[in-house]
Amino acid sequence: MDPAGAADPSVPPNPLTHLSLQDRSEMQLQSEADRRSLPGTWTRSSPEHTTILRGGVRRCLQQQCEQTVRILHAKVAQKSYGNEKRFFCPPPCVYLSGPGWRVKPGQDQAHQAGETGPTVCGYMGLDSASGSATETQKLNFEQQPDSREFGCAKTLYISDADKRKHFRLVLRLVLRGGRELGTFHSRLIKVISKPSQKKQSLKNTDLCISSGSKVSLFNRLRSQTVSTRYLSVEDGAFVASARQWAAFTLHLADGHSAQGDFPPREGYVRYGSLVQLVCTVTGITLPPMIIRKVAKQCALLDVDEPISQLHKCAFQFPGSPPGGGGTYLCLATEKVVQFQASPCPKEANRALLNDSSCWTIIGTESVEFSFSTSLACTLEPVTPVPLISTLELSGGGDVATLELHGENFHAGLKVWFGDVEAETMYSPRSLVCVVPDVAAFCSDWRWLRAPITIPMSLVRADGLFYPSAFSFTYTPEYSVRPGHPGVPEPATDADALLESIHQEFTRTNFHLFIQT
Repeated sequence: MDPAGAADPSVPPNPLTHLSLQDRSEMQLQSEADRRSLPGTWTRSSPEHTTILRGGVRRCLQQQCEQTVRILHAKVAQKSYGNEKRFFCPPPCVYLSGPGWRVKPGQDQAHQAGETGPTVCGYMGLDSASGSATETQKLNFEQQPDSREFGCAKTLYISDADKRKHFRLVLRLVLRGGRELGTFHSRLIKVISKPSQKKQSLKNTDLCISSGSKVSLFNRLRSQTVSTRYLSVEDGAFVASARQWAAFTLHLADGHSAQGDFPPREGYVRYGSLVQLVCTVTGITLPPMIIRKVAKQCALLDVDEPISQLHKCAFQFPGSPPGGGGTYLCLATEKVVQFQASPCPKEANRALLNDSSCWTIIGTESVEFSFSTSLACTLEPVTPVPLISTLELSGGGDVATLELHGENFHAGLKVWFGDVEAETMYSPRSLVCVVPDVAAFCSDWRWLRAPITIPMSLVRADGLFYPSAFSFTYTPEYSVRPGHPGVPEPATDADALLESIHQEFTRTNFHLFIQT
């Protein structure tokens, strides 16, 4: 079976799971009302509905027609006071990716009159205490060279009248013609009054930045918003962009490691540490650098306190001669260059920098929603989009169940292994499904010599398809087919024992992993 999840044609159209029997009429729900399962009950679609969905799910897996919405934003936001408007920096942005966006809606009305331009528009704002979106900003999506659509909300802010300590961003997407695609929420954003000037302590880690977390870097000359430039990556090179920012994974680096090889190092990043920045999208890295605290346009060489959100910092390339100012990461208009600092004449542990080598660091978050509307015959919004965070396998032998933990689950969802629907039970905190027998994916399963990896997805009752990054792997024991050249035939009485051992093995020896 290939990774797309296509089943062997010799397998019956409705293969059995460990808990299902062909005559279990109570599981064959006949009406839409019946398919709205109650929490705590095992449910499965009717055979007719499953047969219809199965071909569509197989096409979705093979053609990869998903649509992805990715919201990228900062972890913290600075509050505005009085009449001032401290716009969020970096500004929240949205990326639309996936081949599904390039499939015209039904290949129909949207282009009958020769219309051109984006097929979707967006509106972003802050959530409110009542749950409804407040004042919103329209997003104008632009196509990027990598075929992604990009939109940015540059004028969002939170006023001092809003007393909340945390909030979320709300993105509303509307298809051309007025049909609402859905409402998507960001991760929680912490509200701060201003960057902390105190020495940070690990007793209060809310604002500290840990190794392996995502950050953004920007430079603002003379504190002017219009002069803000963000460290980004374009065409395989690091640039200082005025319109688009990138998220980087900040690793504590090891001076003895090869570039790109990061041994696990946990903990919070301190000034004076050797770090490496890796672009989360392209994987491109900058050389290892020493992160320094900046005060009054000087790099402080003797500070080792934890880094905090919205701190000014500088990045020094190692190998500077003793007593020298050192070389620092710097921008020159749109280019990223090196700046040769000079020693501070008054203080030995300081290096004089220019404005362009002083960066502001801030943690970032992202949330990704994937779906495909190609199966659905509905005008209902695609949200809430279920997000799977972890999987937990239980049982073995005749029954193996898999529990899915995550967000936005509801009773109308079914778990699919490839193009095989699994019996699913909904609870308020998770989805539990019965693991299909390996025979559902390979008729010759008794003699499997290599693992079979099956993509996992969720399908809504109306046919809306939600792909996931999770897969399920069936791992067989080593075996050979009887009659293979050079291999002696096993004894007749060994057949039953071999099959018994194999069935027990395939139902208990499972491995899970996340695809990257």
